[in-house]
Amino acid sequence: MRINPKHIGHGSSRMIFVIVLLSVAMHGSFAQWTQTNGPDCGIITSVAVSGTNIIAGTTNGIVLSTHSGTSWGQTALTNIYIQTIAVSSNGADGTNLFAGTYGSGIYRSTDNGSSWSAVDSGLTNKYVNAIAVSGSNLFAGTDGGAFLSTDNGVSWNMIDSNLTNTFVQSLAVVMNAGDTTVFAGTNGNGVFSSTNNGVNWNGTGLSNVPVTALAANGTTLFASINSDTVLCSTNNGTTWSGIGNGLANTTINALTVFDSCLYACTNNGIYSYNLLPLSNGVFPKWNSMGLSNDRVLSFARFGSSFLAGTYGNGFFLSTNNGTNWSNTGLVNTYIYALAVSGTDLFASTNNEQPVSMSSDQGANWATADSGFTSHYITSFAVSGNNLFAGTIGGGVFFSADNGTSWSAVDTGLTNLNVSSLVFSGTNLFAGTYDGGIFLSTNNGTNWSPVDSGLTSIYIQTLAVSGSNLYAGTTYNGVFLSTNNGTTWAQVDSGMTDTMVTSLAVIGTSIFAGTNSGGVFLTTNNGISWSAVDSGLTNARIQALTVSSNGTNSGNIFAGTNGGGVFLSTNNGTSWNAIDNGLTNPFISVLAASSTTLYAGTYGSGVWSRPLSDIITGIARTPAQEPRTFSLAQNFPNPFNPSTTIAFSIPSKSHVTLKIYDILGREVATLINSDVSAGSHTQQWNASNFSSGIYFYRLQAGSLNQTKKLLLLR
Repeated sequence: MRINPKHIGHGSSRMIFVIVLLSVAMHGSFAQWTQTNGPDCGIITSVAVSGTNIIAGTTNGIVLSTHSGTSWGQTALTNIYIQTIAVSSNGADGTNLFAGTYGSGIYRSTDNGSSWSAVDSGLTNKYVNAIAVSGSNLFAGTDGGAFLSTDNGVSWNMIDSNLTNTFVQSLAVVMNAGDTTVFAGTNGNGVFSSTNNGVNWNGTGLSNVPVTALAANGTTLFASINSDTVLCSTNNGTTWSGIGNGLANTTINALTVFDSCLYACTNNGIYSYNLLPLSNGVFPKWNSMGLSNDRVLSFARFGSSFLAGTYGNGFFLSTNNGTNWSNTGLVNTYIYALAVSGTDLFASTNNEQPVSMSSDQGANWATADSGFTSHYITSFAVSGNNLFAGTIGGGVFFSADNGTSWSAVDTGLTNLNVSSLVFSGTNLFAGTYDGGIFLSTNNGTNWSPVDSGLTSIYIQTLAVSGSNLYAGTTYNGVFLSTNNGTTWAQVDSGMTDTMVTSLAVIGTSIFAGTNSGGVFLTTNNGISWSAVDSGLTNARIQALTVSSNGTNSGNIFAGTNGGGVFLSTNNGTSWNAIDNGLTNPFISVLAASSTTLYAGTYGSGVWSRPLSDIITGIARTPAQEPRTFSLAQNFPNPFNPSTTIAFSIPSKSHVTLKIYDILGREVATLINSDVSAGSHTQQWNASNFSSGIYFYRLQAGSLNQTKKLLLLR
């Protein structure tokens, strides 16, 4: 199936810092970070069954279950965007698995998914959307044409004669009286067919439309077009007719046939269509099988059970033909905000499952988002038993029952793109991405702007120190208010990087994390700032949080974009990395309880580490140079008009960094040259572009990764 990057969207990233006074035991033990058990929000693009194994393709590689989907393990194929999985019975052991990727070609496994190797010799386009098997022939549909392999993927040849549209989104094979016909669905010119294994292609009766999915049942071919219509052909594509009704106003992501039933994976759950007519000769309409609030990307049968892979909510299993579904997990989560309230931990994930809550330090998670009408959560704030959440496009939401239910509290909040929330006594302040700062004195019931002297409206973070309120901005450093926001003054003398991502307070010390300049410190209310970055080997700061050791020289933690987590126990004078065991170094947010430090990551959920084990016994993970290919989330995001993209490559490579619009069209090339090994940043100035969602794609050699960014004008 074809999952274009425009379908993979994550809400904008945002840091929230939570100040928690801690009493930390000081001793010499040293423990690693451990990944918590969720939240479960995997983006599952494809699924296949091989014997007793279930293999799932995600935007972060291949995962494998040998326990009917009740538990999952990562395979060796990681950090790669998987688009499709196919099973072939041509291997020496009876089965080969093939994984098509977005930008990294095709991989093969001969051991049911445990290990993988690249098989892409001759594959000149490595954006693989579909794979189909026909006997000893293996077909691949890519962004740049169709390819054929007759040796289990060892070598590939392009087969595009008369294929007038080479953007192949889907493939299907139909057997008719011993003859084989291969069909290719394209992104704008309908369906093409070939009766000679792709040597020549011919147009069918379905032309000039985008075909999102194909499926075959015997001699019948099914095609989804224009996102929400399914057609069928019983004469090799010469003529087509619509089938059923009931799929209006949804988007079809994939089609699958089992026995005598056609299944459609849609943005509104799973639908089934019985291919056998009723007793009166009339075919039934499409019927919903549940998961109506989920964007289903993949579907498979496992024995007598059904499996559904979703965008953002993990895997679902049904043992009664779709009457009931249970979530079987998969952690592949982008975390955008964390907060600790008593013994409860709250995390915001993405637009499919906005808030999750754990009361056992991340061992188990439950959804806590009833009442949300906006699913892009950027920040939390806690006051007693009251919990507040800031969102993109939806303003502020309030919960008085520990997240069980939420209600919008935005009267007077004229800008609903909230980036940060903070309490100062009983006053609640909301910083916005593009509308300044607002104040509520009645728990969000009413809001009023407080921006006199605030010459920047692009607020990234807020912090409180006594009666002082600090605002970190996207472009203009830090502002200070000493009168609850009535007036503001710019205070950033000495800051060599004025793109402020995060703020934290220890006594009279104010720390500012910046986009690429590390951490700055002021001890005189912002009159002057100085860099405090000795030992801080990654200067791209995404989050700051603190714990107190009973003095004004408490402990401060810095989460970086690509360099893991650092700790300073001496007011920033020196820093040490504390990332042992933390396999994902892209930190989006930090939060602390009285016993535990939590780190939210881009793509690997929430990680935890006991505070008592990391204040002493600090050790640095050996390698300072990046050992893996990685692409960070741009900052700021949302942005206007400029943003910075950071990436790391393990060896010198020819690098391209390109921007695409939501339709997948290339709109800008930022890098197209040889780049040395190491960590790099690149700015994109989008002053000539309109507001909206864009994608940036980094390719270094055969490695490739894509992420989303949001321009707000």
